[in-house]
Amino acid sequence: MAFRIEGVELGGDPALLAELIACWRASVEATHTFLTPDDIERIASYVPDAIASVAHLAVCRDEGGKVASFIGADGVMFEMLFIHPSLRGCGLGPLLLDHAISEHGVTLVDVNEQNEQAVGFYEHCGFEVFDRSATDAMGDPFPILHMHLP
Repeated sequence: MAFRIEGVELGGDPALLAELIACWRASVEATHTFLTPDDIERIASYVPDAIASVAHLAVCRDEGGKVASFIGADGVMFEMLFIHPSLRGCGLGPLLLDHAISEHGVTLVDVNEQNEQAVGFYEHCGFEVFDRSATDAMGDPFPILHMHLP
């Protein structure tokens, strides 16, 4: 299967935002097993603003043009990386990671400690933990690992 990456501006494109939110939800439900359904609904309420406010957003589309995954970066920080669960293991994570590193110089990422798959992915890609926070950015009790490319 062939994929293409494109930088996007949401700029009032409700259809694209809806696709990104659907990809986010599918990804989170498949990988963030430490979250309850209520947690996911609460977080979902601020996901549209989080996506819309990211400085650099890149979308990976499948051959049919459907959103398969997306990544957001701001400065040297990965803000988000979500892959539709039906396409995990197809190389989209490294593809988007390489894009963000080469295009935007990204070297930092915060990862939910309880999302062991994501932690393992970033470690496999060369990231190392340099700090830990007991809560996430919203103050919720989901520990965050702060990782960087050395």
